[in-house]
Amino acid sequence: MKRPRPARRALLAVACLIPLIALAAWQMLPPGRDGLPTVTVTRGNIENSVTALGTLQPRRYVDVGAQASGQIRKIHVEAGDQVQEGELLVEIDPATQQAKLDASRYSIENLKAQLQEQKAQHELARQKYQRQQRLVAGNATREEDVQTAKAELSATQARVDMFLAQIRQAQANLRSDEAELGYTRIYAPMSGTVVAVDARVGQTLNAQQQTPLILRIAKLSPMTVWAEVSEADIGHVKPGMAAYFTTLAGGSRRWTSTVRQILPIPPKPLNETSQGNGSPSSTSKTGSGRVVLYTVLLDVDNTDNALMAEMTTQVFFVASQVKDALTVPVAALLGSQGTDRTIARVVAKNGAIVEREIRLGISDRLRVEVLDGLNEGDHLLIGPANGNGG
Repeated sequence: MKRPRPARRALLAVACLIPLIALAAWQMLPPGRDGLPTVTVTRGNIENSVTALGTLQPRRYVDVGAQASGQIRKIHVEAGDQVQEGELLVEIDPATQQAKLDASRYSIENLKAQLQEQKAQHELARQKYQRQQRLVAGNATREEDVQTAKAELSATQARVDMFLAQIRQAQANLRSDEAELGYTRIYAPMSGTVVAVDARVGQTLNAQQQTPLILRIAKLSPMTVWAEVSEADIGHVKPGMAAYFTTLAGGSRRWTSTVRQILPIPPKPLNETSQGNGSPSSTSKTGSGRVVLYTVLLDVDNTDNALMAEMTTQVFFVASQVKDALTVPVAALLGSQGTDRTIARVVAKNGAIVEREIRLGISDRLRVEVLDGLNEGDHLLIGPANGNGG
């Protein structure tokens, strides 16, 4: 057997060393960005908005009550019925009102009869006075008799005027009783949908103490969202601001609107006063932990009747928005150098890290718009750099 030549042994030794040299060289090179936690600068839409919870209510509605006391004889509608203005809704037993009306008519007839009697007395007094005047011309009567006849004429005229006034008063009472009789038939004050019926046939109503509520009619389009915005966010909401909202029943559907009105004071808690302005119940708390919520109103078309009263809404008031802008996560920024500038760490393909000053736009609290300093596709470092830097 031949021994290996010295040259061949040297080649074998070099071949064995090549992997060791390559491994050492690879360990000395930067690790590359694949091993670093990075995010990519991408394009997208950003919206800066204020969120709030709200409740849907009809924009226009009317509570139909009873102006006449009595027992409900018939209700012609049910909740959900469509009604037209002037349509008969409820009938109340008119017996009491009819009796008052008849009494007023009889009173007027009695007064008119007394008036006729008094007019006859007045005519007789007028004739007596004229006769006394003729006798005076011939010196055939006493002055005392003349004055007595004149006084009787004035007295009968006064009684005639008194009965005329009493008849006018009785006629006014008659009109009031006629109106009260008319109140026993309740008609729709506007066209709309019956959304609630709070009375029953046979129920006795007492309109002397307060107006009893019988039913509510509402127009279901447009609807109004009563949104409750916290004290911290109300300064960012302005009349005319664009807004949209979602509902639990609507799934992913959005309804768009604008702010119609911001009520100037928050509603008081229910244990302090009743909600007399038609707003939904406030969720404000009392005491030191009270959350101050201001009511913001926005209207929305509801021609398809997809929205219903008392639905809960998630409202977004859009302060500003941009589309197809460069965006990065807020977590990828180091800190602020001013109101709109900060530092981002850009990671090159070989793993080198370069800090860049960038100018920012609006933010939705998770992502922020980049106005200057980065390009689409840049990789930004999030988290520690593990000792590597550039």
